[in-house]
Formats: sequence, structure tokens, C-alpha cells
Amino acid sequence: MSELPEYVLDREFDAPREMVWRAWTESDLLARWYGPGVETIIHELDVRPGGVWLNEMKMRGNSFYSKVVFQEVIKPEKLVWHHYSSTDANWNSTPNPMMADWPAVLLTTVTFAEAGGKTTVRLTWAPLEATDAEKACFAGAVANMGKGWEGGYAIMDEIFAELQA
Repeated sequence: MSELPEYVLDREFDAPREMVWRAWTESDLLARWYGPGVETIIHELDVRPGGVWLNEMKMRGNSFYSKVVFQEVIKPEKLVWHHYSSTDANWNSTPNPMMADWPAVLLTTVTFAEAGGKTTVRLTWAPLEATDAEKACFAGAVANMGKGWEGGYAIMDEIFAELQA
């Protein structure tokens, strides 16, 4: 598989861009929506190039860890990071326990565009330096990725309604 698979999700929020940016970059707001249906613990969130986001998700009596290393931060327009989707408790990259061929690192780009008091967010995910097996695994999962993101985005809608009340 030579072509790089990509997941793209566009979503408009009824909130100003600065507020939507905050939901992605402030740990108290991010922990509320990221990983809907699980307990999300943000151990560190340093939103700057080279900064990290250390994330733990608790579900079914287990903890799942991931690490993000920010590559580009243009407030309030764009976030780019390398997402290590499976790490140990010391934040060292590990194979994904649920999908052996899941890419070790995903390139994530999130853009924020405001028009008329609303904000359109574009999320793009793609395997980074992946093997053919990892690209194929990612491509096979693309059709189901929206469920988790949309669940989180629905919680964001609630957060924005609260913040604007």
C-alpha cells in the first residue's frame, strides 16, 4: 500500500473560534470531551511546539496511555502534533494492545476557521512513517473513526452552551 490513508472530519460549532480553541488547549475542558464515555486524565498539557500532552483514559478497570508532541501551534488557527496512540505509564511508545498493526504515530492536524460567530474545525489524521501493514490497518478503521470523535464533539456542544449561557 503506497498511498497514505487519511481520515478527515469537518465539524461546525455554534461558538466563536477562541472558545473552540480553548476546548482543545485547556486541560479542564479537554478532559471533559476527549474520550467520551471514559474517564480522561490529562497528566500534562503544554501547548507549544515541542510541548507534550500526556493522556490517560480509564475504562473497564484498565488505563490506556497516549502521548502527543506538538509540532506547530498557531493560536487560534492551527494545531499539528505527532500522536503516539499507545504508550506505557512512563509515556514510552508501545504496540497498540487492541490492534497489533495500528500505526505507532499519527500525524494530526486541526484547523479552526471562524465565520459569523461559528467555528469550523477540520481534523486530519494520517499514519506517520508507517509500514504497509500499519497503513492498511488504519485505512480499514477509517469508516468507524467518526463515532468517537462525534461523541466528543457532542459533549463540546454542551460545553459551548454552558460557556455562552
